[in-house]
Amino acid sequence: MLVKVLLIVSSLVFTSCDVSHLELEATTRPPPPKPYVFAYTAGRYPGHTDRQHAEVSDGSGVVKGTFSYVDPLQKVRRVDYVADSEGFHPVLSDPPPEHPTDSESVAKAKNRHFELYAKIAEEHANHPFPDETTVPRQSAAVAAAAAKHTQLFRVIAEQHARIAAEREALQREEEEKQHLQELGQNSRGEYY
Repeated sequence: MLVKVLLIVSSLVFTSCDVSHLELEATTRPPPPKPYVFAYTAGRYPGHTDRQHAEVSDGSGVVKGTFSYVDPLQKVRRVDYVADSEGFHPVLSDPPPEHPTDSESVAKAKNRHFELYAKIAEEHANHPFPDETTVPRQSAAVAAAAAKHTQLFRVIAEQHARIAAEREALQREEEEKQHLQELGQNSRGEYY
């Protein structure tokens, strides 16, 4: 018994010791930088090349590379780049193509859109709430169709309520018959 008590006390003492002052050395060193090189050439069908890419990394975070592609005008575009801690630095072989200008009809449509937008914005700024005279009203035909729809809906709802009541009455009747049959069997002494 004394041995057990000593073991418990000694284990409590050792587990509560402060070891924060001990400095532990890392036994595993960080791996060396892993430089890499890759390159590929691809095309849309066998024997056809329309893009290439090559890249080299020294493993310290500096990546140099180049890629090229054939643009829609069948011109080869090339980009040389360096990526480092300062960012991505591309050098283009050609300036990017000009953005296409709008055709005459597109320019007219854009102008008309901006004019209408400005007009609506001005109207909303001056009158934030709609004027009652500009709110759409129902025509006589739409009002008649809505009234007919409402009447048909009422008729259908009444029919559904009647059918539900009939089904509920039939179900109660069946339950009462079954209950009476059970009572009749039990009164004759037929117990299970």
